[in-house]
Amino acid sequence: MTDPVRMSRRQQQLEELCVASARALTGDSGLYYRNSMLYRDNAPVRVRAPHLRVKPEQRSLSTLRGINDALALRLVYSDTALFAQTQPEEPVQRLMFDLLEQLRVEALAPSSLPGTGVNVRRRFLDWSHEFYVSGLADSALGLLLFTVAQIVWSRLNALPVFPEAEDFIEATRAGIAPVIGGALAGLRRHRHDQAGYAPYALELAKLVYQSVHDAGKAEGDDDQVQASNANNGFSLLLDFEEEEPQTMPQAPSGASRVFRESDNIYRVYTTQFDVEVDAYTQVRLELLREYRDELDRLVVGQGYSRARLLRLLSASLLAPRVDGRLYGEEEGLIDGRRLASLVASPAERRLFTLDRTVLHAQCMVTLLIDCSASMKAHTHSVAVLIDALVRALDSLGVVTEVLGFTTGGWNGGRAYKEWLRSGRPPAPGRLNEITHRVFKSAGQSWRQSRSGIAALFKPDLFREGIDGEAVQWAAERMRGRDEPRRVLMVISDGCPMDGATTVANDEFYLDNHLRQTVQNLEQEGRIEVLGVGVGLDLSAFYRRCLAVNISNGLDNEVIYEVARMLHPRWRPV
Repeated sequence: MTDPVRMSRRQQQLEELCVASARALTGDSGLYYRNSMLYRDNAPVRVRAPHLRVKPEQRSLSTLRGINDALALRLVYSDTALFAQTQPEEPVQRLMFDLLEQLRVEALAPSSLPGTGVNVRRRFLDWSHEFYVSGLADSALGLLLFTVAQIVWSRLNALPVFPEAEDFIEATRAGIAPVIGGALAGLRRHRHDQAGYAPYALELAKLVYQSVHDAGKAEGDDDQVQASNANNGFSLLLDFEEEEPQTMPQAPSGASRVFRESDNIYRVYTTQFDVEVDAYTQVRLELLREYRDELDRLVVGQGYSRARLLRLLSASLLAPRVDGRLYGEEEGLIDGRRLASLVASPAERRLFTLDRTVLHAQCMVTLLIDCSASMKAHTHSVAVLIDALVRALDSLGVVTEVLGFTTGGWNGGRAYKEWLRSGRPPAPGRLNEITHRVFKSAGQSWRQSRSGIAALFKPDLFREGIDGEAVQWAAERMRGRDEPRRVLMVISDGCPMDGATTVANDEFYLDNHLRQTVQNLEQEGRIEVLGVGVGLDLSAFYRRCLAVNISNGLDNEVIYEVARMLHPRWRPV
């Protein structure tokens, strides 16, 4: 294993240990790390405070523990809605306000958990030392901001600032104490009350911004230059307006008013035109043979290592099972039938018996493919990926299904026309005819389903996508199976989309149903749900998801990483 991979795996292990403590501290089982960020219910827990913004490759165990505990305290002691309601509009003041709130919750680390307090204090002091020795505090603006952070931390925790900074900030502290003294006293007094603390934090944020603004005026800068200087200077401390880098665009999503007003109950206007069909029946036999020949050529040209793929899938899915016994072993349980040989030969050691274990597939994997029109551009790559996975899984004895979902028509089809004839009743719910396709059923082997998988090449099978009902349909098929482990992998390149449903309800109606469906399955725990985003980060919908770029063709590493996803302990790295 190469050093970067080893370091990445080590980082993942540390994150898993830390998030376990965060779950214990918050009582929230929905916390997890992905891409080195803490997530809660498919949304990242944003970090603005400077001492918590550390690049993943620079995080030691001590640093990660401090960041993790600080974020857990923020989730426990800070009301997100109240914070959003009270934060100022001006960017510099808003960032300063965020820092003050973070320092407040860290000061509330319970005495019953002394390690938590030690971790968050050590993280702040380590950052303070790094900032001090970096020279960023040498400018007047940097010194002002650094001094305010040190004074607030010291006052909230009733602890001295770290020794190296004591003399360094003394003159600045003496100069600003008369101005911010009242706000500091209020912060200390109301640290247990977020609502009471907020006005003093706002006052202090305004005072700091005004000091920066006045410094610009003293140097003769106009208002635009002053604002720029304030932002640039503040970025020394807070990484001004820096967002977490994303390798892939994230799927847009939001709250649906219609879904909320219906008590989060998903509606379907009519199921009269919904169908479930075998995909191969929708393609002419001769054309299906051509598609299969083309897919075979693509698979051969892909050149992936089937042996490596089998190893990855074996490690992810196969479990040991007792299959008979081994005799004549040198350890284990004594085999009474061989005691006579011990009398005849006292040096004999092969007197024991052991259970014989073999790797056995006790699981089912369903691959659910988004057959919306935008996926047509990726048909060849997705078909090769599916064929490679199904063939390997079949050789290991893993039960597989390959399913697809789309709509029977564009812009609502016959269901939409039925709605129009009925006088357009409001909030009709899903307003299209859905088509669920079976490319390979659980009872078929890979060889028997070769033609069915090739039907993915038929371009006019792709229309619009209603993901939530498709996930429910695939999960329902899996519930009828008796395999102890069941994995549903959804392959999609975007959000649910049906024009008629969106117009008749609102933009995020189908999104909210998909999110609700996946969350219900995750809470139920009987079926694991994975998402593979084709050129898109699907973390808005799937807790365990992988974003892949196949716009320039399918890379073999994508095949291997998708295989790794099937491991129960897989996390994005």
